[in-house]
Amino acid sequence: MTRLLVTGAGGMLARDLVTVLHTRPDLKVTAASRADLDITDPAAVREAVAAHDIVINTAAWTNVDGAEANEAAATAVNGDGVANLASACAASGARLIQVSTDYVLAGDAQSPYPEDAPTAPVNAYGRGKLVGEQAVAQLLPDNGYVVRTAWLYGAHGPNFVATMLRLAGQREFINVVDDQHGQPTWSYRLAERLVALAEAALEGRAEPGIYHSTCAGQTTWYGLARATFTLAGLDPDRIRPTTSDQFPLPAPRPAYSVLGHSRWAAAGLPSLPDWHTTLVDAFASPAPPAPWKVA
Repeated sequence: MTRLLVTGAGGMLARDLVTVLHTRPDLKVTAASRADLDITDPAAVREAVAAHDIVINTAAWTNVDGAEANEAAATAVNGDGVANLASACAASGARLIQVSTDYVLAGDAQSPYPEDAPTAPVNAYGRGKLVGEQAVAQLLPDNGYVVRTAWLYGAHGPNFVATMLRLAGQREFINVVDDQHGQPTWSYRLAERLVALAEAALEGRAEPGIYHSTCAGQTTWYGLARATFTLAGLDPDRIRPTTSDQFPLPAPRPAYSVLGHSRWAAAGLPSLPDWHTTLVDAFASPAPPAPWKVA
């Protein structure tokens, strides 16, 4: 029986991942939350990884703005912690799937970024995640997989979709930026894709390296907010477009976070469907309880 370790198991993506994995009786799954496993502790990581065939790492410092003032602490998790996992996997022979981010890219392109695009992070969070990616490439050239994603929303954590519907009950109109472009991605669909990649990796069908996993198509935060209101039965004209300079934040955001997905076909796997179709599916999903559903 294949033994699979999920790190960061208390997070939004990991909780969906564990739900998907529990439909697979052929897998023995260990779900380790931050309280169970501190990935910055090399000895603890070696012990946790040793009994597993594959590790999916979702543990991360996710406070993008907080990373600007605490870059060393953020990189200790997003970079050094990933290196600990990669080192432990190299020692045990396990495969590692590391969840990364579009923030390792410059965000100034005009067409979707391919998986081999040059990296050039614009903020501390992106720099730390890039350290993690580099550790996987260096320590696990044959057994390391990096899956970049972006604009995640889901049932189990703070996210843009849930925030918009919370604000709907507090404000008549909501100003949302219309000059950042990306691909809204449902965490449950991403979880399904990670499990498929894990299986393909174990069977030797998926080459190691970088994969992009975001939904197809593209929109802006303004476009996502309007779609969210429409699906929730709210008036989308309550959403008003604005520009990023009206919301100054400690960490710069990439203006263009649209990713290409060409590597999935080589592994015999489909990439994710269109973002709007997936958002409709998320609203229609009966379980688990979704914070974007309006009572």
